[in-house]
This record gives sequence, structure tokens and C-alpha cells, in this order.
Amino acid sequence: MNVNQSAPPVPPFGQPQPVYPGYHQSSYGGQPGSTAPPTHYGAYNGPVPGYQETLAPGVSRAPPSLGAPPATTAQTPCGQAAYGQFGQGDVQNGPSSTVQMQRLSGSQPFGSAPLAPVVSQPTVLQPYGPLPTSSQVTAQLAGMQISGAMAPAPPTLGLGYGPPTSLASASGSFPNSGLYGSYSQGQAPPLSQTQGHPGAQPPQRSAPPQASSFTPPASGGPRMPSMSGPLLPGQGFGGPPVSQPNHVSSPPPQVLPPGTQMTGPPGPPPPMHSSQQPGYQLQQNGSFGPGRGPQPNYGSPYPGAPTFGSQPGPPQPLPPKRLDPDAIPSPIQVIEDDRNNRGSEPFVTGVRGQVPPLVTTNFLVKDQGNASPRYIRCTSYNIPCTSDMAKQAQVPLAAVIKPLARLPPEEASPYVVDHGESGPLRCNRCKAYMCPFMQFIEGGRRFQCCFCSCINDVPPQYFQHLDHTGKRVDAYDRPELSLGSYEFLATVDYCKNNKFPSPPAFIFMIDVSYNAIRSGLVRLLCEELKSLLDCLPREGRAEESAIRVGFVTYNKVLHFYNVKSSLAQPQMMVVSDVADMFVPLLDGFLVNVNESRAVITSLLDQIPEMFADTRETETVFAPVIQAGMEALKAAECAGKLFLFHTSLPIAEAPGKLKNRDDRKLINTDKEKTLFQPQTGAYQTLAKECVAQGCCVDLFLFPNQYVDVATLCVVPQLTGGSVYKYACFQVENDQERFLSDLRRDVQKVVGFDAVMRVRTSTGIRAVDFFGAFYMSNTTDVELAGLDGDKTVTVEFKHDDRLNEESGALLQCALLYTSCAGQRRLRIHNLALNCCTQLADLYRNCETDTLINYMAKFAYRGVLNSPVKTVRDALITQCAQILACYRKNCASPSSAGQLILPECMKLLPVYLNCVLKSDVLQPGAEVTTDDRAYVRQLVTSMDVAETNVFFYPRLLPLTKSPIESTTEPPAVRASEERLSDGDIYLLENGLNLFLWVGASVQQGVVQSLFSVSSFSQITSGLSILPVLDNPLSKKVRGLVDSLRAQRSRYMKLIVVKQEDKLEMLFKHFLVEDKSLSGGASYVDFLCHMHKEIRQLLS
Repeated sequence: MNVNQSAPPVPPFGQPQPVYPGYHQSSYGGQPGSTAPPTHYGAYNGPVPGYQETLAPGVSRAPPSLGAPPATTAQTPCGQAAYGQFGQGDVQNGPSSTVQMQRLSGSQPFGSAPLAPVVSQPTVLQPYGPLPTSSQVTAQLAGMQISGAMAPAPPTLGLGYGPPTSLASASGSFPNSGLYGSYSQGQAPPLSQTQGHPGAQPPQRSAPPQASSFTPPASGGPRMPSMSGPLLPGQGFGGPPVSQPNHVSSPPPQVLPPGTQMTGPPGPPPPMHSSQQPGYQLQQNGSFGPGRGPQPNYGSPYPGAPTFGSQPGPPQPLPPKRLDPDAIPSPIQVIEDDRNNRGSEPFVTGVRGQVPPLVTTNFLVKDQGNASPRYIRCTSYNIPCTSDMAKQAQVPLAAVIKPLARLPPEEASPYVVDHGESGPLRCNRCKAYMCPFMQFIEGGRRFQCCFCSCINDVPPQYFQHLDHTGKRVDAYDRPELSLGSYEFLATVDYCKNNKFPSPPAFIFMIDVSYNAIRSGLVRLLCEELKSLLDCLPREGRAEESAIRVGFVTYNKVLHFYNVKSSLAQPQMMVVSDVADMFVPLLDGFLVNVNESRAVITSLLDQIPEMFADTRETETVFAPVIQAGMEALKAAECAGKLFLFHTSLPIAEAPGKLKNRDDRKLINTDKEKTLFQPQTGAYQTLAKECVAQGCCVDLFLFPNQYVDVATLCVVPQLTGGSVYKYACFQVENDQERFLSDLRRDVQKVVGFDAVMRVRTSTGIRAVDFFGAFYMSNTTDVELAGLDGDKTVTVEFKHDDRLNEESGALLQCALLYTSCAGQRRLRIHNLALNCCTQLADLYRNCETDTLINYMAKFAYRGVLNSPVKTVRDALITQCAQILACYRKNCASPSSAGQLILPECMKLLPVYLNCVLKSDVLQPGAEVTTDDRAYVRQLVTSMDVAETNVFFYPRLLPLTKSPIESTTEPPAVRASEERLSDGDIYLLENGLNLFLWVGASVQQGVVQSLFSVSSFSQITSGLSILPVLDNPLSKKVRGLVDSLRAQRSRYMKLIVVKQEDKLEMLFKHFLVEDKSLSGGASYVDFLCHMHKEIRQLLS
């Protein structure tokens, strides 16, 4: 039997395993083990101080078992979470101690023997340190089979993510007692973890990769509860740590008669098997928290000593079997553990191939030669050496790059390096820029390129001597030799037409058709622009922005305005020939805000009055963009168009659209046409915009279908943003619109940008995802790029990689700053390379993987039926996990689902992507909504996709009112909602405040200023400003959540049992969705079935 276990802080401890009298128990080597009469153990609620077993002479130690605790009432101590690391006494992700566990009834007949819930007792959490290097993983210790379940051993340490989990099988009696016996249809597979084997084996330093394994029920089968919880502080037992080598066969397990003593290093006793007596109820156990009182017919629980041999109570009905949601990997617990383990120390980027903390963890970054994870995150930080290995694992090799990411105030922006007229130093062959990985040779006179190995001369002005280690003595004085991210000032050679660029311009283009005027949009916008123009982005400490502004209004025709500072009143010029668009004026169209302030203010006052009585309902769209681009071309500058548009452009003009919305196409082969633009005119227009450096931001205010899929083409290809406010009403939506507008106008943008990603020999960039245009296979062209946008790059092998030298990425972005300065921003990252699949799986980042997979799928719907895209995602995920199971996990029962520690959340997150509106729309989701979300996700960063696909659910009344920190989140499932509580749910775009029907009257009064639940207005979007601690706390929390996101989240108050609750429940992603999406538990079972099919 292959066994593999990392060194635990306390030695593992064997426990005798009872079996049915008269049953043969298969043992190692197929020899029947001894049988023993059943024993009844006391309740197990943690290790028992002072309890130690010794072996009877001639009796060898049995393997540790994760069997059932004794059967008693199904009461669960509070604080119980899937990977429980929470403080005692508080309910986080489990039921409270007074609430009985809800169980679904089984749908298939089972054998008469009752089931043993498995209790895993994870070891204490390993502090973050060097990653384990061993190539072997989980061994399933098949000791006794009770009801078909394998008895897994206690799990080893989690790799900075919290202890692994284990789930038991739910199955009836079984004919097969072989070591790796498969389970029959009605049975659930056993679920185990990183397993190890006890016994005094020679210690071993290298730790194996961690795995989590579960046993979901066989498809459609019933499920059963299981719990796990880590050791409490101070619960360790004495004795030297015992570690297990990779391939050690152990002696056959023997079943000891009750009362037999065991010798050996003392350790925490594992959970125990209850003897299986038909008719008793089972108890969930292995949790921690406040000790419970003694239960009927059982001795006192921890901390008292267990009483062995107590008599069973009267028979009780067997509860229905169900896979307990607390026993499968919890995103909340993984996030919490990462925050606790990695949030306090700065992340220092000096070491190659380090996996950064999760995006949900607040941490500081110290740049020591590799780019910060705020700029680049990878799907894996250890990539396979060969393409064959990469194909086998199916893990996509990708980087999500956010070149202009905003940094927290505590971190310094990239240094700007000025090399004068000579410009930045580059490799002559591959054109890579100087970076910390370049190797200086021949006393510093030459350098060898780390990307292509070409040897280059060092220019005399850049020469510097080397120290005794071969490093330049000025390495730490030069950002490009010591930091992962920095900027170079570009020379004139990097500029269009070999001349330095002019500062960019902003053009505001306002729809003044009937809909825009009637809704109050035009008046609101003009009023806001008066003050907003003082907030245009500016460079560094500049007193005023260098950006010039212009104004256009339009319906079926376009109106240009001359706002030259010398004029007393603005002048309007109308262009009605929209088929042949031109700009009627040059001088006076783009102006400096401060110089023309009076004229601009006068114009903004007049626009709402001029069009107040309009009856024009038709609009044009493409000619508006064309006009803005021509204006920038005439002014010889780059810039941005802000378009405010309300309706489908049906007026006679280029780019005219028709209403083609057709819900009957959903789930057919023609569904993809709903995501495709209905005319090629917009792609041609976008290409011209990119060539001019004209970026388009589109604000949509539709009352009905506007064909977002087509209108988004130009913003998408020019690096712009799209904002959508359906059925816009000033009183309800002005705060959201104005907040988005302010942020959009003020954010720092790089104009007329080109990005290229270079790699060291062996891999190359082959595919790109995001809001940009590409005219060749290597250069990503962006008319504009802001700090929220990412470009996702996929890499493939073109040669063998070397484990020693690793792999290098360099992202170079050439752009024009807001002040008109041409710059190069460089980000470098070094990754490890591996020849063992286990090293790949140990260094993956699930959040980045999901970001890539979502973008890949969302692009796939343009060309393939949605069902094909969904199936491809499931297949790829199954292949990734099956490859791990086959090549990295030690042999174990096929009934077990074993997940790599770093990827244990892959199934839950992937299920969220599959259930999203783009891939599985509900009846209420419009075609425009789907197209809107599709283009939004395309350029989201990893933190945004994380919360978008798995929303945060925060209980508001559990934490003390005086607490200033965010309350701990709970899992996104209806089971977690208590009708006596209030919850905030956010996903980066939406914000809900859910109010339970039994909330205390005082809470309702404090928050809503009404006396009862029934008086709360459902759909309320603004909380009243009240002077009490609860109101201040909740409003403060709402503000803080909004500040973390790139778009303003409008608040919606949802009352329990109200019609709006259906909308709220759509975001409880662990549950089954109305549109047919699977629950997390069901999807885990489905994934397990897929993996088993691949393995068989």
C-alpha cells in the first residue's frame, strides 16, 4: 500500500476498528483480519487528555480510522465549518448547536445497516513556509469497510489553505470486501483526504502535495452528513513527530478486542467507529466549540474522559442520508485561512515561482525583482517542462495582466527611469528590455539576454563593474536591475510619425432624443459636468489637467459646439449628412476647461432648454463615433469619447440596426448569433478608432432592447468601458450613474497603447482575452487602457523548458500618459518549471484559473452553441482532476473524490461559471443583459471575477455593533440564512440587503426607522441616515464595500418571502438555480462521476 504523509506537528495515532461479528474484514494482502465483538465508545469531541493505548503482546497497531462517532441526537456544536478554523462559540458556516441539521430524504433504497458519518480530525494548521517538494500524494488507507466505506486516515496539513476535509460514503451493506472495492449504484463513494499511515517509520523531511478528498453520493443517491474540525490550541499530545516515507508497506491491520491497550507514541486519538447497531440515530461529530452537556446513555464528552462500554439507549429512527454541505470544501473557510496565514506578513517578490496570497487577502507587496501580483497573476507558478506534460494535465498556462493597476497608498508606484536620448537598453535580437534577470558578463562589458540568450554589448554610458558575485555594483540603484516593475521614458522613436504626442482630449457626446430628455438624464448630466470638468486626470503634481474637452449633442443629426474662450456665447453647428460625416469646425471645438469656463457653463445650461420640447425619438450611433474620431484626427491627438445613448439606432445612417431579439433562439444552434454583432460596420469603425488612439466609453440608458452585443463592439475593441442603466429614473439611479461617471472621467488612462508579452525560450504567448484590438499575432493594441482593465494571455510550449533556469515573462506597455508623455511600463515575472505533475498541482491558483476559464467560455459562445461550451468546461475540469488523481494521488477506492489542495474550490467556482447568466440564463435575463455581462467579464481582474461568480454574504447582526471590521462572510446558500438576521450580499455589480421576517423590532427601528417588518419598503435603495450605532455601522459597511469595487453597486432592500427575493436567491450560488443550474453538492457528485469515467 502506498502511503505518503507530511510531517504532522503531533504523531498520528491508531485506533481499533470494530467490525460486524461474523464478517470477514479484508486486510492488506487480502488476508482476512480478526473479528471482534462491537464496542460502544463515548462521545468524541476532540482528543482526550491523558488517554493512551498500549498494544497487547503480539498485536500490531491498526491503521487510523475515520469512522462514525457514536449515535446520539443529531446536535452539532456551533462554530462548525467545513474546514473549521473559526473561534469557538460563534456560528460561522454551520448550524447552531440548538438547530437540528436539515437532511434531504434519500431517493434510493439502501441496505438495512445504518451509516457511519465520517469524522475527520485535521491536524493543526501549518504556518506558511517553503512549499513541500515530494512528488507523491494521498494514500487511501483501506482498513475496515463498514457499510462499504473505506476508513480514511487523519488528513495531513493543508498548505496554507486550512486543513483538508473528508467525507464518508453513504451506502448499504455490500458484497465486496476487497481492499479497493468499488461501490454499487445506490451507494455514495467514500470521501477522504490526504492520507497517511501511523506507526514509527523513519522520519522524512519532504512533505507531499496536499489533497482534499470527498465522497459525494453516487448520482441521484442520498447524501449523508459528515463534519470536520481542527485541533484546538493546546490539544497536541507529546511524543516526537513521526513522518511517513513515500512508499512504505505497513503491517496488516488487526482488529483489537475491546479494552486492548496499544503502545506507541501517544497522539491525538482519531475519531472512532461506533459499532453499527441497526436502529440508532447517528451523530455528527469531530467539531469543536463549547463542550456539550452529557448525552443520554453516554459518558461526558471532552474534556472529560470517555466512558467505554456504555449501554445503548432506546432505538431511534435512522435519519435520511445526505452529503453534509459543511463537509465539502468551503470557499469561505479557504479565504479565511489564507487571510489568517498570509495577511500579516508582506509578500516579498524576490523568490522565483512563489504563489501569492489569494486576491481576497489584504497584504502588502515588497517588489524585489518580480512584478507584484497586483500586476500579474498566473494560473500556475510552476509550469511543466514539456508540452506532453502540459497536455496530460490540461491545466491552462495563463497570466492575467493588469498593466496599470492602482496600488494601495502604502506601496510605491513604479519608478520612472530616464535614459536620455539613447532610450531604454534592449536586447538586439528579441528586443526585450533590460531587467533583473539579464546576466552581465566579461567584467560588465556585455550582457546575455535572459529571453533569447543573445550576447549584447553594454553601451559605454551604461557600463558598470561587477562585484564578486557577478552582479553590477549599481544594481540596487537602478530600478530596471532590481525591481519587477518600472517605467522608462520613451524617446521620439517610440512615437507615431516620429513626433511627440499632444495631450489627449475628452469629447462628451450626448443623446438629446425624446427618451433622454423625458427621463431627466440630459439635465442631470449637464449639471454634473459643470463641476466634473474640474476633476479631469492630471499628471503627478500638475496644477491643472492638460486634457482638452469638446461637446456634441445628437439625435438623428449631430450638433457641434464652438466654445472658444473669446466667444460670449457658444455657437452650434449642425451636420445633417450623417452618411458622410465630417467635423464642421476645428478651432474652438477642443478647448482648455479653465480658459473657456464661462462659455462651457453657458452651453451646459442651454442644452436641456434647447431640446426640452423635442419630439425626435430616432437616433444614430455609428456616425457619432465617426465624428468624435475625425475630431481627434484633425487635432492630431489621442483621446476618449464619452457617449450617453438611450435607444436602438434605427434612423437611416451607417450602422443602422434592427430589433433582432429572439428568446426562441436560446438553447439552439443559432443562440450564438445573439452575441455576435449584426453588422460588420462597427468592427471597421473600431479599427479606425484604434489607429487614431480614440477610446470609446459608452453609457447606455435603455428602456427596451438596444442590441448591446453590437453597440459594445467599438468600446470593446478600443479598450473602453460600457455602463448600462436599464429603465433609468433620476430619483432611483442618479447616485449610481453619477458615481460611475465621476470615477470614469477621473481615472488615469494610458492612451494609444501597444502591449507585447515576451517569454523565455520554450513557451510563447498564443492567445489573448480582453478589451483590445490585434492587427497581428503579437501586439495588443489599445486606444485606451485604464487601471481596471486586464489582458489575459495564454501560453503554450514550443520547446522543452529547463527546471534550473525556469521560465520568464516580460510585459511591455507603450502608452501616452494623461499629460501627453510617451512611456514604457515593464513588468517581469520568473516562474518555476517542473518535471513532476505534483509540483504543477501544488502551485496552481484557482481564482486565476477560473478567471481564464470564464473568459475562454464567454468568448466560445460567439462561435459555438452554449451547451457545447458548458460541456467543454466540465470536461476540462474533469481532465485536470482526473490527471491529478491518476498521477499524483496514491491508489485508493474509486469511490473517493480526491482534489488537490490548491484546487479544492475548482468544482464550486466552476459550477458558478456554468450557472452564470451567459451560459445558463433564467427566464428573466434579457439578451442585452447577457451580452453586457459577457463583455464585462472579458476584461475583469481576478478579484472581480472571484466575487462576481461567488458573491459575498455578510451577516450583520452577529458581530458586535462596536466592531469596525467587516463581519465574517458565510457561504452563499439559503441554508445559511436565519430569518432573525439581516444580510448584505455583494458581487461587484449588485448589493442586496436581505431582511429576515423574524428580525427583532429594535433592529428594524434602528435601520429603517419604522416600527415593524411589514412597514419596511421592499426594493428600497437608500437607507435612512439615523443617529444610532447599528445604522452607522451598516451604512459604513455599504460605503466600504462600494469603495472596494470599480463600479457603484446600487443597494436593493429585499424582505424575506417578498417577490424580490427570487432575484436575491439567484446569487445564492451553492443552491440549485431556477434556470436549472446544479447545486454545489450535486455538481460535486457529477464531477466525481465524470472523473471516474475518465479513469475507467
